[in-house]
Amino acid sequence: MSRYTLATSIFNRFTGLGLSLGLLLLVYWLTAVASGAQAQARATHLLSLPVAKLVYAALIIGYCYHFVAGIRHLVWDTGRGLERAQSQRSAWLVVLVSIVLMLVLGWCAFAGAHAP
Repeated sequence: MSRYTLATSIFNRFTGLGLSLGLLLLVYWLTAVASGAQAQARATHLLSLPVAKLVYAALIIGYCYHFVAGIRHLVWDTGRGLERAQSQRSAWLVVLVSIVLMLVLGWCAFAGAHAP
């Protein structure tokens, strides 16, 4: 196993763990929405703080990488791309596609059309 494969696999696991922890924010928001207008307003205020936006950016990065690396693992499950050279190329492809996806989703989330 090459160091590229090892590094991308470890990072895939870390992003999966981070995304699992990020689900706590979703559970908090859904609970607040179900708890009434006052709880929803408090949650909206907390989840709109600048530090929350940094967390959202980290979650977008983690999601994009985990998604693309997961597709790579699905391809590996078919028995393709397991040779050393192919594995190294696919590691770089995962990083490149993840960065492009991060930029697109990041732009949509933070600079795209905003609700009135």
